[in-house]
Amino acid sequence: MKLLLQSVFVLASLSFLQGCDQSKVAEKKVSTDVAAKAPALVGEALYNSDKAPNSQLYDLPKKVVDGVWSAIGATSPGTYANSGHNNNLSFVITSEGVLVVNAGANYLLAKALHEEIKKITDQPVKYVVLENGQGHAMLGSNYWQEQGVTVIAHEDAAHEIKENAFAILDVMKKRQKEKGAGTVVKMPNETFKDKKIIEMGGVRIELLMLGPSHSPGDILVWLPQKSLVISGDMAFHQRMLPLFENTDTAAWINTWEKFASLKANHVIPGHGEATNMAEVTRYTVDYLVYLRKKIADLLENGGGLDDAYNIDQSAYMHLPTSEFLARRNAGQVFTQMEFE
Repeated sequence: MKLLLQSVFVLASLSFLQGCDQSKVAEKKVSTDVAAKAPALVGEALYNSDKAPNSQLYDLPKKVVDGVWSAIGATSPGTYANSGHNNNLSFVITSEGVLVVNAGANYLLAKALHEEIKKITDQPVKYVVLENGQGHAMLGSNYWQEQGVTVIAHEDAAHEIKENAFAILDVMKKRQKEKGAGTVVKMPNETFKDKKIIEMGGVRIELLMLGPSHSPGDILVWLPQKSLVISGDMAFHQRMLPLFENTDTAAWINTWEKFASLKANHVIPGHGEATNMAEVTRYTVDYLVYLRKKIADLLENGGGLDDAYNIDQSAYMHLPTSEFLARRNAGQVFTQMEFE
């Protein structure tokens, strides 16, 4: 039974990997009350919405703080309608060049982002940083490399790309059809282990591996002068976070302490609009702690997997993707904690 369950999780993880594969925030903090009251897209509206119908991008880039912009992706998994743009494609503009975070889910999406960047600044893109090895982070790398841009990733993300990228590419092409044209697998030009510092135009950009979190090779991009962090999948708030077979939830909670110690005023998460630490704490580490406490109670009282599936997650069920992730997440935590 355990082997069967693990096989199901492996297949589900690979499939979902493809799907996981506000301006003026500096002047006005994001209101979490307003965000909480805003109706979440569900059903057809969630999976077939597109805020920028004349672009391959799901939505066009918006300024977060001076010098930092983000094209916020859909909160649904990657679909044909959103062209695979279901994660955040952010960029930092300096007087000596631009650094982009995430290559995009395919060649044409990367090209569309570049076209928008060129409308905002004359500075050339010099670096693309991959937040991890997932498809929507790395599959657009070959477009950027054709432009002479250096693509950087953590060494663990590079390993994931080497092992899984061709399978991920195949899934993307079947889903995106003609929108996936031109995409080929390319390895990063550079990798790093713990930290890489880029000084460009007087802006200090720190690429940080703080420890295990959502998936192998997850990194942060920290801009200390702006008190802004591009967190990647370290932090979630406008969609339910997915747990994979290789997600160590206990380690993620420990890594969060290092993340919180940055005391960032602005957070651009992997998915969803720019926000603050209180909001991502509520929907990331607090959620992980809650699930683990509930599973620990079950295990202590002889509960089984079926009981884990039925844990009350009502406080999080308003989040997009919760309808098919909540039970799966609980089962994943149960399977892991059985052997901790």
